[in-house]
Amino acid sequence: MKKIEAIIKPFKLDDVRDNLADIGINGMTITEVRGFGRQKGHTELYRGAEYQVDFLPKVKMELVVPDDLVDPCLEAIIDAAQTGKIGDGKIFVTNVERAIRIRTLEEDEDALV
Repeated sequence: MKKIEAIIKPFKLDDVRDNLADIGINGMTITEVRGFGRQKGHTELYRGAEYQVDFLPKVKMELVVPDDLVDPCLEAIIDAAQTGKIGDGKIFVTNVERAIRIRTLEEDEDALV
């Protein structure tokens, strides 16, 4: 099993979720986060005063999938989230040693569905 963490632009969330649902992925955790990379923020104008916004709003998606679904998930996320502009985000894939569904005590891949 692998954990996929994707940091994407907030307005791309529905498209990514729809793409993942199309390949059978229905469970995920979404967190509103703020951060920056090369983009380094931007300036905004508020009541005539210009100020620097250092941390930009993003969405962090977390999902755990069987090994055979990792590549289709990555393709679905990239296809929906990519705009070709700076700040599109990042995807991280890590190993998951064990998963347990608390209610039924099912483990590993049985706990994912």
